[in-house]
Amino acid sequence: MHSNVSDQEAIEKVRELIKDIEIAMLTTVSEEGLVSRPMKTQDVEFDGTLWFLTKKDTEKFHELFRNKQVNVAYAGKSYVSIRGEAELVESTEKIKEFWNKAYEEIMETTYDDPNLVLIKVNAETAEYWDSGNMFKMAKFLFNRLMGKNTEGTELNRIVEMN
Repeated sequence: MHSNVSDQEAIEKVRELIKDIEIAMLTTVSEEGLVSRPMKTQDVEFDGTLWFLTKKDTEKFHELFRNKQVNVAYAGKSYVSIRGEAELVESTEKIKEFWNKAYEEIMETTYDDPNLVLIKVNAETAEYWDSGNMFKMAKFLFNRLMGKNTEGTELNRIVEMN
């Protein structure tokens, strides 16, 4: 089910599907296994990377320090699962770009707090289920229920991002 679309087409499709979904589930690898947490995607147009804000004194920071493999899942009118590698970015300037007053309340700090760090996820592969067209989705599900081949449909695709 891997697609032969270009990197740019894949990025544009994923951008379109996740653009209105503010919260994603970020999955990291802990010593006990996989852990998923809701995270606010930073308001930046998807270009193959995703940005999240966290603190260094969190479990996810330590998990990412040990294992950079992550998955980011979005659910809304469509569903998108992005696999990639995380990078911890310490940049007050970049944090300031993303900062808004609500974070001061939520995170109980200011943008120049040395405990703040950005998680940059470099997407490697994305799989999506484009359920925006209800007729196509109903037909897809009916065909699946009837045991028919649904490969090659536009509703579910895996695209390589790099």
